[in-house]
Amino acid sequence: MIRYTLTRAALLLVGLFVASVLIFLTLRVLPGDIAQLIAGTNSTPEQAAALREQLGLERSLGEQYFSWIGGIFRGELGNSLLTGASVESELAEKAQVTVPLGIMALMIAVLFSVPLGVLSAMRRGRAAGTALSAGAQAIAAVPVVWAGMMLVVVFAVWLGWLPAQGFPRAGWQDPWAAVSALILPALTIGIIEGAMLMRFVRSATLQAAGQDFVRTAAAKGLTRNSALIRHGLPVVGLSIITVLGLQVAGIIVGAVVIEQLFSLPGIGRMLVADVSARDLPKVQGELLALTGFVLIVGFLVDIVQRVIDPRQREAE
Repeated sequence: MIRYTLTRAALLLVGLFVASVLIFLTLRVLPGDIAQLIAGTNSTPEQAAALREQLGLERSLGEQYFSWIGGIFRGELGNSLLTGASVESELAEKAQVTVPLGIMALMIAVLFSVPLGVLSAMRRGRAAGTALSAGAQAIAAVPVVWAGMMLVVVFAVWLGWLPAQGFPRAGWQDPWAAVSALILPALTIGIIEGAMLMRFVRSATLQAAGQDFVRTAAAKGLTRNSALIRHGLPVVGLSIITVLGLQVAGIIVGAVVIEQLFSLPGIGRMLVADVSARDLPKVQGELLALTGFVLIVGFLVDIVQRVIDPRQREAE
């Protein structure tokens, strides 16, 4: 187990290094001159050149990269070229919206997808099972923006139960207002991600139903469904843990779109604004933080699955 953990940790570090190089180089090929953008359209070439030198943009790509990486080892993701604020402080502020949004969305996805996925598998070949399976496929194909707009029309416009956009200025000092502002965005992401997770749960449940230990339990007197629930669902649960790591990445991508749609002051909306403003140091810090978060979640999922699944430990 220790050797496996160290191997996964080494792969995590390699992944972070590769991600940092790709993020750095990709942002450098974008068109335009960041110094000219900051200086303004009325600036002279001399002013833009002086600003470019002040920002270190005249240095080679290698020098710029290692300067950035050196700051990361000191716990610094960089500073905004436009405001001078540190990336880590900006991320901490915006995470107060994005993190609760992601947690709520993940909870919604799991709470409705797991029982409905299991039910769909147990009712395979019947009208209920077919309807659930078809519904999950239809919902998974719905664009997240369209789903969000429909939820706004129903719950904000027609019923007036929830706010359509925005986040309270007081933030989490007014907990109910903050939670109310996140319910529709979380539902939008959670329903779409949950539909995809439900299809996986259905497949995993059907696969578990065909295992020898489930058939043996049924042969000893248990009904097929009882044998599946008692002996098959723990195996399904192990499979779900792996998929949840991938769901985190889907939720982050969904948050970028949803925060724009619902005018939420989160990390996704900040990232889009910074890309538009060509604030390269801030964007690369934000992208590396998000990428690192996804990779770390995947690493933790692997370790947890290894700990709770004896079959994987025996395979060592």
